[in-house]
Amino acid sequence: MSQAQGIGIIGCGTIATQYAGTLKRLPLLDLIAVADLEPSRAKAFAAVHGTKAVPVSELLADPSIATVLNLTVPAAHAEVAIEILTAGKHVYCEKPIATSTADAHRILAVAENAGLRVGCAPDTVLGSGIQTARKAIDDGLIGQPVAATATMVTPGHETWHHQPDFYYQPGGGPLYDMGPYYLSALVHMLGPVSSVIGASSRSRDSRVIATGPRAGQPIPVGVDTHVTGVLTHASGALSTIVMSFDAVDTAAAKLEVHGQDGSLIVPDPNHFDGDVLLKPNGAAQWSTLAPAAGFLGGGRGIGLIGQDRASGKLALHILDIMESVLRAAASGRAQPIEHQAERPLAVPFSVLRR
Repeated sequence: MSQAQGIGIIGCGTIATQYAGTLKRLPLLDLIAVADLEPSRAKAFAAVHGTKAVPVSELLADPSIATVLNLTVPAAHAEVAIEILTAGKHVYCEKPIATSTADAHRILAVAENAGLRVGCAPDTVLGSGIQTARKAIDDGLIGQPVAATATMVTPGHETWHHQPDFYYQPGGGPLYDMGPYYLSALVHMLGPVSSVIGASSRSRDSRVIATGPRAGQPIPVGVDTHVTGVLTHASGALSTIVMSFDAVDTAAAKLEVHGQDGSLIVPDPNHFDGDVLLKPNGAAQWSTLAPAAGFLGGGRGIGLIGQDRASGKLALHILDIMESVLRAAASGRAQPIEHQAERPLAVPFSVLRR
């Protein structure tokens, strides 16, 4: 493709700044316009990033815009995505794709009927960190994969976020907020998940905002804030996840993958790069693998050039895993994963310009 693809953004919050920075580094993508429910926020964002702020209706009617980034809050993802698709444009959603698998399925159905594409974050899994780990697994450096662990522990986003309310309502919580990074990495490395078990808890029914103009204000908690799960991959490997807004910190690796012949420590899946450590069976120490796959120096938005490696179908599979873990926690029974997706293609090594 020689001509730049026109991009629009709906939702000019904090994450949009990262996307805009990446778009400037990708010559085949051109940020045409942005929109937000708060026009003043869109105007301020447009001024900083050298684009124009317009109403949502005008952005969706602009024939020069082919794809719209849906960077709204999770509760609005489904309706905004369908509005974008109905306007005849491809959509790329911030994670999660929706707050329910029913809504996500609706998005994909509308897209299929219209012949349009749906992509979804996280695209951090396309970076050199996860992809180098995946290549090590595929190259047999740890033998047959047996198990993996994923650990995300924090005392909660109210400790730093000025408006943390949505993190504690449906579509939020540690699993829906951070789980997509870890689960997408696990699926890229070990393949799709066939069933899950889970348990969850809620330490308290309200939180107190610690910073900003609302400091000291309590907010209600409507979701479980500590979630554990065991995922059975179709390959037979087992992954154990711990996602928590109820603990202070951990010394555990963000991700580990264990095989019959060795183990890997995998970098934070919320980032694109990072060291992958390998310890083969019998080795005395861990060694650092050189970046060998994925986008080196990537940023949020590279999923737009990822050739469906951050697809809506994968996002639906990830959402089904999260929904099923919580359903397993509530029922005490294992849950099958209904919405399946193929393991995405590996990403060849590529250095993105700064």
